[in-house]
Amino acid sequence: MGAQSLSFIGGGRITRIFLQAFKNKSVKFDSLNVYDSNQEVLENLKKQFPEIITSKSANACAKQDLVVLAVHPPVMVETLKNIKDVINPNSSVLSLAPKISIDKISEILPTRKIIRMIPNATSIINKGYNPIHFHDSFTPEEKSEFIKSFSVLGQTFEVEEHKLEGYAIVSAMLPTYFWFQWIKMEEIAEKTGLTPTEAKEAVNSTIRYANDLFYHSSLTHDEIMDLIPIKPIGEHEAEINTIYEAKLLGLFEKIRSTPAAEVV
Repeated sequence: MGAQSLSFIGGGRITRIFLQAFKNKSVKFDSLNVYDSNQEVLENLKKQFPEIITSKSANACAKQDLVVLAVHPPVMVETLKNIKDVINPNSSVLSLAPKISIDKISEILPTRKIIRMIPNATSIINKGYNPIHFHDSFTPEEKSEFIKSFSVLGQTFEVEEHKLEGYAIVSAMLPTYFWFQWIKMEEIAEKTGLTPTEAKEAVNSTIRYANDLFYHSSLTHDEIMDLIPIKPIGEHEAEINTIYEAKLLGLFEKIRSTPAAEVV
């Protein structure tokens, strides 16, 4: 990533993920500013990443070459209105929030160099899966340069804007649907007599190779499912599938149809 000034408005989890990804790969900037309304959040971030400059206002961050909007949808419009009079018209703006479209952002800000990304938590280890969409004002060369620069986060790729909310459901939030189950499997493994190390290795390796089998073998889904005849929780699959349908598609519809200020 070329040397430039970069700022984050919002110092929460996603900003920490980005900063750690940059640190892992020794990415440097001319200046790296972060603003958050919570002073304690900024202080903790500064301890972890001493290279950042903590700003006292969002306006100070809005003057950088690339401004990353790392705030939740309910406060996005308010944030945009707060910085619209001070942002450099030549600055690029990267929004990490679902729901708020590029058209909506461009109605408020003077710049047209607007990008949206739905980032993945695995970016913290530089293995993210991060779909993006650009304002029409970007040239193919500018898009390519941005994607190349942010590939430090992991896989970064362009998609149609209307698909970003779908990626939020099936990618950005996907690990949360499974992580608690992996923890429980480690606990069960230990109760069966495995050591903590053995339990972690068994769960980790099986998940990794089961994923390879499912997505990288020539077998169909039905053929793969038939490889293990005993399914201890098979009787609950229909119930689990119903939960997935209701919760995730319900959340998708809420994100897609609810006014931005009401999205939580």
